[in-house]
Amino acid sequence: MPIELQKLLAYPIPAVRQTLTRQQSAFYALSVGLGSDPTDERQLAYVDYGRDLCAMPSMALVLGHPGFWLGDPDSGVDPRCVVHGEQRITLHAPLPVEGEVIGETRIVGVVDKGPGQGALLYTQKEVRDAGDGRLLASTLSTTFLRGGGGFGGDGTPRFGSHQVPDREPDFLVDLPTRPEQALYYRLNGDDNPLHADPSVAREAGFSRPILHGLCTFGVVCHALLKTLADYDASRLRGMALRFSAPVLPGETLRCEIWRDGSFRARVPERDALVVSNGLATFAGSAD
Repeated sequence: MPIELQKLLAYPIPAVRQTLTRQQSAFYALSVGLGSDPTDERQLAYVDYGRDLCAMPSMALVLGHPGFWLGDPDSGVDPRCVVHGEQRITLHAPLPVEGEVIGETRIVGVVDKGPGQGALLYTQKEVRDAGDGRLLASTLSTTFLRGGGGFGGDGTPRFGSHQVPDREPDFLVDLPTRPEQALYYRLNGDDNPLHADPSVAREAGFSRPILHGLCTFGVVCHALLKTLADYDASRLRGMALRFSAPVLPGETLRCEIWRDGSFRARVPERDALVVSNGLATFAGSAD
C-alpha cells in the first residue's frame, strides 16, 4: 500500500551522539572482512587496536547511525518492504578511531514510482566531530520502498548513475563473506530483523536472512582500498554504488575494478550481479 507521506516527512529522525572506541573501530573492520588474512600487516592496521590503528572509510556509514527507524509504525512505512537501493559516501576529513561524533540524518527527497509500484526515499547523514563541529563525512542513501508508490508525488529520480567502462575490468578481487557475517555486522547498529530472523526474511520473499547492503558496501570498499590505494584509507575521497541484488552470508563477492575507480561486483556461486554503477574517487593516482 502507498506510504503515508506526511507521516514519513514529519518523522523525527533522532540525532545520535556516539562515543567511539578503538575496539569499536576494529570491530567494524572485522565485520566487513578485514583481518581475513591475519598475517597481512596492511589489514592488521585496521583490526589490531593495540597498534597505530586506521579507520575504515566505510565506517562513516555506521557512525551516528539512527538505527532502523523505518521499522517504527509512526514512520508511515511498512518495514517489510524496505530495500536498500543505492549508497554514497563523501569523506571530508580522516575518520577518528576514537572520540565523540554526532550523526544527523534527514530526508532529502521522496519519489513516487506510481500506484502499485515502489517509492524512493533519499536520506542524507552528516557525521561531525562532537568537539569542534568539524564535518567528517556525509552519506546519501536511496531506499526502495516496495509497493509504496501511488501517494501522488513526483516520479523523477533525484540522482543519475555512473556507467562503468564497456570493456573487461583491469582487476578482479574475490573476497569471501562468512555465514554468520550479518549477525556480526548488525552489532554496528543496523538491527533490521531481515538480516537475522529467518521468518522475517521469508515474509519478505527471501529464502533466508540476507547480508546488509552496507556490509556489502564495506566489503567492496575493502577490495577498492586493497587494489587502488594499497590499503591507504586517507586516499579515498568518495564512493557510490547501486545494490542490484542481495548477497547471502557465506557467498563470495567478486569485485570487478577499473583503474579509473569504476567497479561492480558479482556473486560467482549464482552468477549474479549484486553491485553495479560503482565509482570510487581517490586522491593521487593508482600505481
